[in-house]
Amino acid sequence: MEYLRIAGGRPLEGRAALPGAKNSLLPILAASVLCDGPVTLDNVPDLADLHASLEILRRIGWEAEYLDGRVDLCPARQVRSRIPSRAAGAMRSSVFYLAPLLHRTGRVELPTPGGCRLGERPIDIHLEGLVKMGAAASVENNRLVLQAPNGLQGTCFELRYPSVGATESLLMAAVLARGATCLTGVAREPEIQDLARFLNRCGARITGAGGSTIHVVGVRRLHGTRHTIIPDRIVAATLLAAVTGAEGDIVMEGVQPSHLAGVLDIYRRMGLRTSQPAPGQLRAVMDRRPSALGKAATGPYPAFCTDAAPLAAAALLRAEGESVIEDRVFENRFDCAAGFARLGARACRQGRSVHIWGVEQYRGGEAEGGDLRGGAALVCAAVAAQGESRIGGLEHIRRGYQDLAGLLGGLGADIRLCRD
Repeated sequence: MEYLRIAGGRPLEGRAALPGAKNSLLPILAASVLCDGPVTLDNVPDLADLHASLEILRRIGWEAEYLDGRVDLCPARQVRSRIPSRAAGAMRSSVFYLAPLLHRTGRVELPTPGGCRLGERPIDIHLEGLVKMGAAASVENNRLVLQAPNGLQGTCFELRYPSVGATESLLMAAVLARGATCLTGVAREPEIQDLARFLNRCGARITGAGGSTIHVVGVRRLHGTRHTIIPDRIVAATLLAAVTGAEGDIVMEGVQPSHLAGVLDIYRRMGLRTSQPAPGQLRAVMDRRPSALGKAATGPYPAFCTDAAPLAAAALLRAEGESVIEDRVFENRFDCAAGFARLGARACRQGRSVHIWGVEQYRGGEAEGGDLRGGAALVCAAVAAQGESRIGGLEHIRRGYQDLAGLLGGLGADIRLCRD
């Protein structure tokens, strides 16, 4: 059994370089299936979800190699339409292969997607859009089957909720569809903009990504390209949580502060001071206990995002006063609250919200992360505790962090990987 042993209570100091964004990498890997030439991706973090994606690519026929932050992909000579159960069960992002494989083979089979158990995560908006573009959907032997033997047709489609995944799926469907597509009510996240930049470099004709309406003119083929993945804003949010809770003075490098507007607003309300010493840098300074938030809630980008919510909750455990954070996306986002309590903090989950009564100090203890961001939040909470903690559930954390212990250890945290 692996776990992180953390002796908390040390202020954080130093510099940390941000890795590439997991939430940008995964859809771009799937979108590479649309290309009929080689693709190279740079600034790629070594994540469990990366290797699950590479397994999917290899099983459907692609050559896929990862080495030292770079992925090299070569198209399949013969494309297989069935997404492997083991890889699909490991991560929800397997749904990104629906549209690319429909274009490649006219048929795709997908078992139940996996990932963190955050509650209901339907893919109905993905399917509604694909069906409107000409796909037929059915369930056969507990597998979702989509067929489009005559290809996909451009259309106008309004998303009833700005789903990031559905926006990305339908963007991938539209680039090789016949005719023009107009997607309204779409998500606006930086990762969607990065996917659009990648596809445009491959020959797609996409405009409007980053706004609420995206226009796509379908093209007959996409060629390969080389593309650098944008910095991971959720890793940045993790470091902001750690320094806000433990105090200190850190500089993040390779960051795009504009991607963090909603998150930075939350931390500034807690008392964190930020500045930009140079382009691509963000300095974060905290020299006192955080201030309580009162009430806060997540929302679609550019608002305070759901992935950052449990991390902000960890930073508030030492706050002066009470805070309530509501997550409006996932009903189980704050399962980590029970872990906070096991570390000696005063927190509990109340439906979709976490209620925190800040204390000056809490002792640390043993806790198990049950999902990706909740596990990272427990690590941040342990870094701010006054005693020693043991945090398990590393298999979840590794889905989105290449080496969280090394990242925080480089800033002065006493944290090490242990095995029983």
